[in-house]
Amino acid sequence: MKVLSCVVHLHFNDSTDDLDIQSKDLRGAIAGLCQNEILLHQHLEDGALKYNYPLVQYKYISGNCLIIGIDEGAKVINNLNLIGETVTFFRQEFRILKKDVSFQELPYGTTNIMTSYSFLTPWLALNEKNYEQYQKLGTWAKKKELLEKILIGNIISMSKSLGYTVPEPIKANIGQMKEVQTKLKGTPMLGFLGTFSVNFEIPNYWGIGKSVSRGFGTIIRTDNRQ
Repeated sequence: MKVLSCVVHLHFNDSTDDLDIQSKDLRGAIAGLCQNEILLHQHLEDGALKYNYPLVQYKYISGNCLIIGIDEGAKVINNLNLIGETVTFFRQEFRILKKDVSFQELPYGTTNIMTSYSFLTPWLALNEKNYEQYQKLGTWAKKKELLEKILIGNIISMSKSLGYTVPEPIKANIGQMKEVQTKLKGTPMLGFLGTFSVNFEIPNYWGIGKSVSRGFGTIIRTDNRQ
């Protein structure tokens, strides 16, 4: 199927390179400007969290502040009037001078060939239950098999939120993968960085796994096919 995908690259009046900005900081700043738009912060009017695959995701990658919109979220962020708005990072104010927008309808779903991807930000694959299971597995081969099953589950869950019924089995192969230590809401977490291939097409900069609205699990294709 085809899905709307929008990537917004924000430019400020001053460089943010010297600040230890994280994706959650960008999320808080932008959501704070548009509190009435649920897709930007995933909270309902009563304060409850909206549990589904986030259609707006925030990324701080290599000094770049990106907002990713998917489906209805793509329309929302494409129409955001952010030019001239001021956001605060670490008590320092930044004015948004410009936004570069890529708004496209892109293929999403199973394919008859394997597509290669790389994680740009840590993939939070494990919850409390399967973390214990992962730690008890002795060999990398067994850990790899578990992570591949989790990756397939992540893609199926994402597809359900987008209204896409996966028509055939998903095949996943994890290539090079390393454990990395990260934090989620101040809590230490085990994440993963590396490469994988799957018979599934996913647009660049979408997130897979837990807390993708905060920038985790961001992927990019590495096979150079369009």
